[in-house]
Amino acid sequence: MDCVFCRVIAKELPADFVYEDDEIVAFRDIHPAAPVHVLVVPRRHVTSVTALTEADAAFVGKLVLVGARIAREQGIADNGFRFSTNVGEHGRQSVPHLHFHLMGGRKLTTEV
Repeated sequence: MDCVFCRVIAKELPADFVYEDDEIVAFRDIHPAAPVHVLVVPRRHVTSVTALTEADAAFVGKLVLVGARIAREQGIADNGFRFSTNVGEHGRQSVPHLHFHLMGGRKLTTEV
């Protein structure tokens, strides 16, 4: 398995998980860009949002709701947070597995 996130999900690589269910996992980023930096990742391998279809609409909604839940649990929901995904080389996607960055805990700049 070449995908680093698939290996994390399979627990072949260590990670600090903050959420797990049958479809989604979330774990702390090993190179955090904010005091709270969690990656919200589907268990099934999807390369990016461009690989999703209309059939994935409910699943994408669940990803967003899980992100909001984790933001509340991590204590960053009230002051605000960023929930974003990068797509492709120009979008600075470093791992070709769909994932959302949940970042907060300080006022964020446009650079992160």
